[in-house]
Amino acid sequence: MAVTAASAAPRVEPIPTDRGVGIWLFVIAAMIGLMVVIGGLTRLTGSGLSITEWQPVTGIIPPLSDAAWQAEFEKYQGTPQYELINRGMGLAGFKTIYWWEWSHRLLGRLVGAVFLIPFLLFLKQRRIDRAIAIRLGIIFMLGAAQGLLGWWMVQSGLSGERVAVSQYRLAAHLGLAIVLFGYILWTALEIVGARKTAIASAARFKPWAILFAGLVFVQMLLGAFMAGLDAGRAFSSWPTYGGAWIPPGLYDLSPWWINHFENHALVHFQHRTLGYIVALIAVWLYISLRRLGADKPLKRAGIHVVVLTAFQIALGIVTVLSAVALPLAALHQIVALALFATALWLIHVLRTEPQPRRPWE
Repeated sequence: MAVTAASAAPRVEPIPTDRGVGIWLFVIAAMIGLMVVIGGLTRLTGSGLSITEWQPVTGIIPPLSDAAWQAEFEKYQGTPQYELINRGMGLAGFKTIYWWEWSHRLLGRLVGAVFLIPFLLFLKQRRIDRAIAIRLGIIFMLGAAQGLLGWWMVQSGLSGERVAVSQYRLAAHLGLAIVLFGYILWTALEIVGARKTAIASAARFKPWAILFAGLVFVQMLLGAFMAGLDAGRAFSSWPTYGGAWIPPGLYDLSPWWINHFENHALVHFQHRTLGYIVALIAVWLYISLRRLGADKPLKRAGIHVVVLTAFQIALGIVTVLSAVALPLAALHQIVALALFATALWLIHVLRTEPQPRRPWE
């Protein structure tokens, strides 16, 4: 009976390994990570509204003449951001913010090309099976949706009295980018056959690792609200908030729930607080896994998680103290992505190596 039950049980087939396909996906993930960082810098430099039209094909060519530059500048001069903040900006200043936004959009197009062309080639070579092809098809559609979402985000700052994009749309745009990054990275880890732990008892920590990765994801979304509201400059002191351990005015707006997304003080406070929670879970996970007598894959993933968490906390502190200096803010975003990637790696490691099949199964 036991043999019959074992035979009847559904078996999850392993993902075929292919180092070349895996490396290609790691490159795509790295490009998406770079795009996230450039997008963050575009927001922090106030450059995101410099291109007022969405031209998926022709937009790849920047202005090539003085007349073309002037035409683009005149379009920008019709935006609320120019009228209310940048009135008096010259053409040279406009070119600076234009190149940030153009670079961000160009990289998005390059990601699409670097994804699609090798994908079709690998399909032709039969190096991608049906299951992975479906996954990659979903990724491609999500990438296209990301482009549409980006333009929807930009539109929020081109009319009315807004001088920047909506922080809600910014968070949605970033959130989908992180999902894409994580989905591609996870698929790459499977395809290259990244090592897993052989310690079966470590599997009980997998839900905690998933929780940790989820909290890092939420923390990055809170970072988008910080950037969207420019709330990082609400307090330039640490560990207190301008001398107070709990900042005043956390629920000054009405209705109460809107404070979590629009109140500079509360957005800043909850971003810091969740950072401390993430740090505590990272340390607890690391200590708990070490006590198991972790093997090499588990030790590597665990030490990366705890070191990157400590580095990210330190970066967050100095970024606040610097009144959000641009290089520090960019590095803070890079390390956040690295930490999220490492959290996914830890989850992958905790899945444990499958036991070899017995002949009668």
